[in-house]
Amino acid sequence: MPTAIAVAAHPDDIEFVMAGTLLQLREKGWDIHYLNIASGNCGSQANNSQETAEIRLAEALEAARIMDATWHAPFSNDLEIMYDVPHLRKLSAILHTVAPDIVLTHSPQDYMEDHMVTSRLAVTAAFTHSMPNFATDPPLPPPMKEVALYHAMPHGLHDQLNNNIHPDLYIDITPHAETKHKALAAHRSQHEWLQASQGLNAYLQTQVDQDRKVGRMSGKFERAEAWRIHNPIGFHTKDTDPLSETLADVLVKNPNRRA
Repeated sequence: MPTAIAVAAHPDDIEFVMAGTLLQLREKGWDIHYLNIASGNCGSQANNSQETAEIRLAEALEAARIMDATWHAPFSNDLEIMYDVPHLRKLSAILHTVAPDIVLTHSPQDYMEDHMVTSRLAVTAAFTHSMPNFATDPPLPPPMKEVALYHAMPHGLHDQLNNNIHPDLYIDITPHAETKHKALAAHRSQHEWLQASQGLNAYLQTQVDQDRKVGRMSGKFERAEAWRIHNPIGFHTKDTDPLSETLADVLVKNPNRRA
């Protein structure tokens, strides 16, 4: 069974910009996996760190259940995701276990560091797909198979300097919009937190609005997610684009980006 894993920073990041694509892959018979590196422990102004992490753990498990995705436990905390060897060894071990054909992760340019560092970690961890001499935590052999990486659009569709990000691919998520919305709604604790900390007083509507905006950008779909293709050198052969090949019937390419 072909396999895809979404590697995100925090609980609810997958639901904002990746879940629709995972659901399309699942419909095609793929095994889908769900990983947030951080526990979400800082996502509250009412509960302490441990309480918040426990709440968000339960919410993430529920979201993964709704998506019928295999859940993987976080191994860091909010704002503590660092591009360092301990994080890299743990993430590489997870990727060696999953042996994904596709890794979906954050944009390398985004509004916050946790997202951008997660993107870098995912790229390097995927690069170990055929490196038996890189020690993972726990020690696991690499899958010795090609892997393709794709970067999601940043939240708000802008980089950290507020410049527009232009994707390579648009994927129709309209048939799975309701399930994606339910998965995000599972993160109930985030309504008050996002309103208080970031001015997002209707985060569920924010998700819908962004999906519709990306759909308009596609010129074809009502709701869409968009992706940039990572350079294939060191990961897979240049003529391999499994996301486009698998989802060809629900995908359009941006003609202004690549041949």
